[in-house]
Amino acid sequence: MQPDVPSHWHDMGGGPAGSVPRAEHDFALWEKRVDALMVLMSNKGHFTVDGLRRALEEMGETAFETMSYYERWIAAINRNLVAAGAYDTAELAARMEEVARRGATYGDAQSR
Repeated sequence: MQPDVPSHWHDMGGGPAGSVPRAEHDFALWEKRVDALMVLMSNKGHFTVDGLRRALEEMGETAFETMSYYERWIAAINRNLVAAGAYDTAELAARMEEVARRGATYGDAQSR
């Protein structure tokens, strides 16, 4: 990065960060679902790439230091869906409680 060009905390390029692991890896099922949700909801017009980026950048530095890539993505998707009126936070909380009652695993949910 050029010294005279200001950068923001979310601009990860050009700074010392150590080596980048180049090994291929498979994604967890929930990560694949986050990616699919992003594609589906943006295709339905609930938000744009710019809206997603804005939500990611507004999370703050701590989110980038403590959350995984897909944790940040689902938080940004959620923020955009609430802003678009797809649901509100009370509705989301109720659904999350419902899902939690099903159990911690797919097996728990199936046995109910």
